[in-house]
Amino acid sequence: MTPQNLLDYFMLIPDPRVTRTRIHELPELLFIALAAVICGADGWTQVEQFGKASKEWLTTFLDLPNGIPSHDTFGRVFAALDPDALEQALRAFLEDFAGSSAGKHIAIDGKTLRRSFDKAAEKSAIHMVSAWVHENCASFGQLKVDDKSNEITAIPQLLDLLDLNGSLVTIDAMGCQKGIAKHIVEQGGDYILAVKGNQGTLFEEVSEFFDDVSVGRLDAELEHHHTIEKDHGRIEERTVWVSRDVDWLRDIEEWEGLSGLVSVQSKRTIDEQTTTERRYFICSGDRSTQVIAQTIRNHWTIENELHWGLDVTFKEDLCRVRKDNAAQNLSRIRRLALAILKRDTKIKAGIQGKRPQAAWNKTYLLNLLTN
Repeated sequence: MTPQNLLDYFMLIPDPRVTRTRIHELPELLFIALAAVICGADGWTQVEQFGKASKEWLTTFLDLPNGIPSHDTFGRVFAALDPDALEQALRAFLEDFAGSSAGKHIAIDGKTLRRSFDKAAEKSAIHMVSAWVHENCASFGQLKVDDKSNEITAIPQLLDLLDLNGSLVTIDAMGCQKGIAKHIVEQGGDYILAVKGNQGTLFEEVSEFFDDVSVGRLDAELEHHHTIEKDHGRIEERTVWVSRDVDWLRDIEEWEGLSGLVSVQSKRTIDEQTTTERRYFICSGDRSTQVIAQTIRNHWTIENELHWGLDVTFKEDLCRVRKDNAAQNLSRIRRLALAILKRDTKIKAGIQGKRPQAAWNKTYLLNLLTN
């Protein structure tokens, strides 16, 4: 059993080095970095240390004609590597490994690599936007937000990388833009977009509509879905209302495919203290109220399972790798490592438990990399 399938995808990536300076093959270098990150490496020195400690095992399926690359070599290559080419190769592998994003729930959200700033070079921290496919427990796309831009311009580029046919895309208020809604519908998907103050008129119209209905000033037909969850002394009561009456909205013709207004009320009771929060959304398509409610709930798995995992388990926010493209490329390797670890069911443990198991047991590590 060899990891040839994974190496084949790494071979798709153009090598940024001139031929005379290539003493280590790029696919092998990327493979060592991925295996090291799975096993707990957080920076280039630890990647080199993993490679040297595992050289005998690695040479059973890698050529390594010049031994293990140094930490400086890993740093230089990842700094020079084209992020778009790496993204394309990893996405192709993930679609083969975890399945297509078509017909799935795709959550879009951004995350800042906090230690990637360089004060001396006047370089701000890198902000990445990710597409999390809920059913596959994997991030299928990741793009760096340009320094002089924001998520609004990056999101359409990220959506272009994905198969949205039949998918349901959720985005927080930053992505509640007419152009983004149109982009999703034109690619065959539906959307649920959070509405907040950045869409002032729309927010006022939607919030006032549900307020008027709730106090009886307006008679409207609403669908609703209600759930109660109890866990460790915490009680959360969630009620979702959906109105399919949208023709009265002021700019309805500018919101491609808009078919529903959504209100979500969350009432949480902890230690006899109760708080109530209400949020608003717009949606397209004809999904049931239950599906809409569950999808809104599932949107936060991008925070709980992707961003939290990268920060807490992979210590991404503490990583000081920052030269050129290195920070965003290493972030992509972490994302792939997380997806590989999440899809493994052989060991009944969380990601923090699986990483040392992979470091201690090379048979398990090889199974992860060839599954």
